[in-house]
Amino acid sequence: MTSKSKNAELGLFIILTSLFIAALITCNLIANKFVSINLGFKTFIVSAGILPYPITFLITDILSEIYGRKMTNKVVISGFFASMMVLLFLWIGSQPNALESSPVSNETYNTVFRNAWRVMAASMIAYLSAQFLDVRLFHFWKNLTKGKHLWLRNNASTVGSQFVDTTLVICVLFVGEWSTAAIIQAIIDGWTFKMLCALIDTPIFYITSSFLRSKFNLKLNEEVVL
Repeated sequence: MTSKSKNAELGLFIILTSLFIAALITCNLIANKFVSINLGFKTFIVSAGILPYPITFLITDILSEIYGRKMTNKVVISGFFASMMVLLFLWIGSQPNALESSPVSNETYNTVFRNAWRVMAASMIAYLSAQFLDVRLFHFWKNLTKGKHLWLRNNASTVGSQFVDTTLVICVLFVGEWSTAAIIQAIIDGWTFKMLCALIDTPIFYITSSFLRSKFNLKLNEEVVL
């Protein structure tokens, strides 16, 4: 393995990790806004935070495929600490009073971020559970199929982990505030929308994984060692 190849492997790992953390933090910051998305056959009522979230699962699947379970779990843990840091500074930012000339008043700041603690708590409980489950299921299917059938491990790992994620987030946020029927509908809408995203990202996963395997000269079921 040449130094140039090793640098390329490490550089890509850092880029994917950065994109993962950026998508994860964005999910948390915009999660309080709920939107309707009309796909023709159905209108989904979902949190805006759900929009970038499928990207995190696509990236962890790519990382799992190319860099292995151990390195991917390190990225998941890094995302957790990054989110905790954001939460800390959101709280610190709320402590001083805004100047009269400030474009953002105390009221505006608190309106946007008033549920940040609860959203972050719900998100982190769901995040750690779902991401670790996704990585575990991905490698279960990868080992079972001996590195074949990319589509199976990409989608089979996401189906279970996204259901866990959606259920935990909705329940932590809205049990006691929404009716049982509304909570169940929110879980169904969120999970179904994520599944559609998972189907859409399958070709991206195939193309990216094939390209990286070729670039790094990886054999079937072989992973980069950093």
